[in-house]
Amino acid sequence: MSELLHPADFHLEYREVNGLRMHMALEGPEGGPLIVLLHGFPEFWYSWRHQIKALTAAGFRVVAPDQRGYNLTDKRAPYDIFTLTDDIAALIKTVGYEKATAVIGHDWGGLVTWTFGARFPRLVEKLVVCNVPHPKISQDVIKNVFLPQMFKSWYMFFFQVPRLPERMVSANGFRTFRDQLRKETKGQVREEELAHFVTAWSQPGAMEGGINWYRALFRENERIQKADLRVHVPSLLIWGDADAYLTKETAEWSRQYIDDLTIRYLSGISHWVQQEAPEEVNRLLLSFLKPDLMRANGD
Repeated sequence: MSELLHPADFHLEYREVNGLRMHMALEGPEGGPLIVLLHGFPEFWYSWRHQIKALTAAGFRVVAPDQRGYNLTDKRAPYDIFTLTDDIAALIKTVGYEKATAVIGHDWGGLVTWTFGARFPRLVEKLVVCNVPHPKISQDVIKNVFLPQMFKSWYMFFFQVPRLPERMVSANGFRTFRDQLRKETKGQVREEELAHFVTAWSQPGAMEGGINWYRALFRENERIQKADLRVHVPSLLIWGDADAYLTKETAEWSRQYIDDLTIRYLSGISHWVQQEAPEEVNRLLLSFLKPDLMRANGD
């Protein structure tokens, strides 16, 4: 089992970012190369707990925000992918950098990462995404009538219903989400850690804020498909191949939209890859971000 980390083990603060009061973990040596970590749904900054410690130990300055609408960050529309990437561009400036060495995202944070790399290539040197394809893939799935992925994405349609999804996922102390994280990570996310997730999910407006990302995605789909979101930044896609929500084919299809893409599959690992297999994910991150150091260590 990985090390048990409490939120109190991290330096947490608020910054004004793009008109939001944004909550974040900010650690590592001041002036060190900047890494931005972007969580997915239904998570918050703490889902990167194992990566924050590994990256700061390697000399990086790391910022892991609660993104717009989540946990302790302001719950304020709009939630479209373009505004979300504007938030990250502003965050980099706010923490005192002209550019990031890497932006790293999981799930929804990965969609923000791909879009950020396409829109702001001068603000980032490398991208890493865990278990989410390029945003253009959703349209390809529909055009190709790719039923395996359409069946796995059923919940995205359910989230378009007003208010009901928030009530259902909040029932019984967020039992659905607790059971998913516990079962799919094979117990790697423990009860003590789940309690911190429940606290984040219970923040006023937080569950509605996260689900509103899905609602905005449907409203903005045409704009996304028309936008030039080709990624020229060197990129790494880490993919747990036991993902219950996304098919492996969507990872491979992403190659057509990303010029310089390396894919690394982790056999038998779930969607929650950085929490279920933190040591392997950390090794891949450091190999990609600091290859000379890793080669010197014989990795």
